[in-house]
Amino acid sequence: MMKNISVFLCMILIPFYGFGMHIAEGFLPKEWAGFWTLIFLPFLITGFKKLKKQTELIPKAKMLFAVVCAFVFVLSSFKIPSVAGSSSHLTGIALGAILFGASSMSVAGIIVLLFQALLLAHGGLTTLGANAFSMAVVGAFSAVWVYKLASKLKLSQWISVFLAAFVSDVLIYVSTSAQLALAFQSDSTTFIDNLMKFMSVFAVTQIPLAIIEGVFTAFVLKLILSYSKNEVLQINPALK
Repeated sequence: MMKNISVFLCMILIPFYGFGMHIAEGFLPKEWAGFWTLIFLPFLITGFKKLKKQTELIPKAKMLFAVVCAFVFVLSSFKIPSVAGSSSHLTGIALGAILFGASSMSVAGIIVLLFQALLLAHGGLTTLGANAFSMAVVGAFSAVWVYKLASKLKLSQWISVFLAAFVSDVLIYVSTSAQLALAFQSDSTTFIDNLMKFMSVFAVTQIPLAIIEGVFTAFVLKLILSYSKNEVLQINPALK
């Protein structure tokens, strides 16, 4: 059943060539590339340990995690042109964060970004830590926090998922913009100046994409629950 969902995702979201929003290879100064790698490593180690426990307790969770990785890979490879010669794309990280928890998504993030860097020239190896932090840490934790808050406010599950995916998508781009703004400060340009510049580049296309991602994530979660509700509830009993 999980295989059918994977095929469905690939059929409707075939990636095409484009310049990705992930920070490109060699674009960050080496000290900042190293800094973000060191910041990301604790999340990766924690996430790996949590994911290992989850899959040992629930062996069928491995297939579901593979579906989550495929979902993130396909959506974040699907790019549309933005202003100033850049591009924007969906991220897909909220789905896995809601299913497996935020920390486990650091593993999915590093797998997806590594394959994209090697196979699609999307992102890079030296910028892997920075890209993984913005997508698999900021994106994942913000998705879980928003989902839990929306649930506490007694919003429906599907609205909660929509809001989680929407906010996650937007904050990933805010995080990446902040990373670039920090790296390229100078006497003539402050952090705030840089942040506004980088954020404005993607805002035109990213806000509509965040709405699309929210709707699509809610739809895919409903699809997964219809096929594998028992496995999902074993992983995350809150998704009743």
